[in-house]
Amino acid sequence: MHRIWALLDRDSYASFWLGILENKGILYFLIMGILAGLCILGMIIFVRERKSNYVWQWIYFFGGVYLLFDLFAIAAGLPFWQKLLVSMFDAVSPYWNIVWGFFILLGAGVFVLGIISLTAREKYNQEIYEERIGTE
Repeated sequence: MHRIWALLDRDSYASFWLGILENKGILYFLIMGILAGLCILGMIIFVRERKSNYVWQWIYFFGGVYLLFDLFAIAAGLPFWQKLLVSMFDAVSPYWNIVWGFFILLGAGVFVLGIISLTAREKYNQEIYEERIGTE
């Protein structure tokens, strides 16, 4: 949802996120910690539930790996990554709407895949439950 803000108000969006990245205050560490924890938790769940994973669920796994790399690159201050972030948050760039529009579409797609995944898992659990009741 915050990426819609990027399309509505470029300057304040870029200023807010670049400020967080540069100042490295409590909000920075809170966001980094929550994202890292969620990625690690998601990968653990993915591995534990590998029997019922669908092929497309690998998207989530590799997305988590990418996000952990992203968090590492930001925290370590890798020069090429810092340069990429600064160009991504360049509010006068003619590519701004393309970049942030893509992120909005990507987020919407991941949301839809998540709903499909939850629905498929519920259906799978229901089938297992019915199978067990039928054999007793």
